[in-house]
Amino acid sequence: MKKGGVCIFAQNGLECSKIDANKYCKDQDIEICMLNLNTTSFRLHIMAVYRAPTGDFNLLLNGLDDSIKSIYKTNLNLILYGDINIDYLSENDRKKQLDSMLQTYNLTAIVHFPTRLQDMSSTMIDNIFTDTLKISTYTVLPFVNGLSDHDAQLLTLKDLNCQVQDYHIYTTRDINEYSINEFRTNLSYETWDCVFGLKNNPDVDTLFNSFLNNYLRIFHNHFPQHKFIKRHNHTPWMTLGIRTSCKHKRLLYLYTRSSNDTSLKKHYKQYCKILTNVIKEAKRYTYNNQINKSNNKIKTTWNIIKKETNRHKRLKNLTNYNNTPEDFNNYFLTVSKNIIKNIKSSEQNYDTYNSSNCYVLDQPHRYYSNINFKNTSTKEIENIIRSLKAKNPMDMMKLPPRF
Repeated sequence: MKKGGVCIFAQNGLECSKIDANKYCKDQDIEICMLNLNTTSFRLHIMAVYRAPTGDFNLLLNGLDDSIKSIYKTNLNLILYGDINIDYLSENDRKKQLDSMLQTYNLTAIVHFPTRLQDMSSTMIDNIFTDTLKISTYTVLPFVNGLSDHDAQLLTLKDLNCQVQDYHIYTTRDINEYSINEFRTNLSYETWDCVFGLKNNPDVDTLFNSFLNNYLRIFHNHFPQHKFIKRHNHTPWMTLGIRTSCKHKRLLYLYTRSSNDTSLKKHYKQYCKILTNVIKEAKRYTYNNQINKSNNKIKTTWNIIKKETNRHKRLKNLTNYNNTPEDFNNYFLTVSKNIIKNIKSSEQNYDTYNSSNCYVLDQPHRYYSNINFKNTSTKEIENIIRSLKAKNPMDMMKLPPRF
């Protein structure tokens, strides 16, 4: 149509080839073009897309899904960008549906700033989508060139490789109430002689650069940058079956929206419920696998410690007791007597004063101050016993029910 269309410009000397996408295009509804870029170190697919404000949104979803599916591979590096006329600064149904479809290919939006400023309104109807796990080191900045009412987006790939990193480095600034007040105070003390004192120099660029240098010097001094590392999970839980089910769900949604059949709507709701449970189970299964991997190391470590310290043999004599609270109480009441009895009946002759048990034997003959007991209740003791973790056989004892 008039003044319409999409295109991709590539620098001379790059090895690139065009991918035919005419069968997925329809004027105003979805206009796309694709390019395959090959280098010695990586292979990249680039897709440009445009949808007019009056274009059919459902045709956009179906066209994008079919075009991505035609070139999709597990090792594919894809960058999808363009003007889709869906505002990503606000929460809306079209944004959620587009994100759900693109997430089946692990594509996420990476533009987080307004791309169209007009009068008193600001929107983000231009965006870039890519797999942030494969393409993790990048920067996205606005590029105001004055050629259109839309601002351009500049995407810079720092290091493109197919190896997935298990962490991401974030950069933040310390911006708080104290630093803001100090920043304002230092700005008020600035005389700006470098700007207003250069009366003989009419060059506006020189005045602006002098102003910007002083301003940034104060800004970076009060708001320094700090880097921190955040680790993330790369285990893919989105299987081919879940991706197919998500596509079937979108088709059911389109049918139910244009139909008044109650049984079809009931089937759609039931299908959504089942699919949600499947996704939750897949995420839970992936999460549990990671937990088990880490717990196995901890469990093995504790087994070695118990074996070396001989802790696993201390509870053998407890297995002969019945699972009753009276036996549990009697065991701990007779602990000291059993220890003294074992010491006296020992066949070895120890020197009492040089023995390691000398301290224990002398304790009953020493004088101690009075012991003050705190009042308690039966319910409090029962709550303490019930809160014990059931790991050992004696911990498995259950109190009789209260009436």
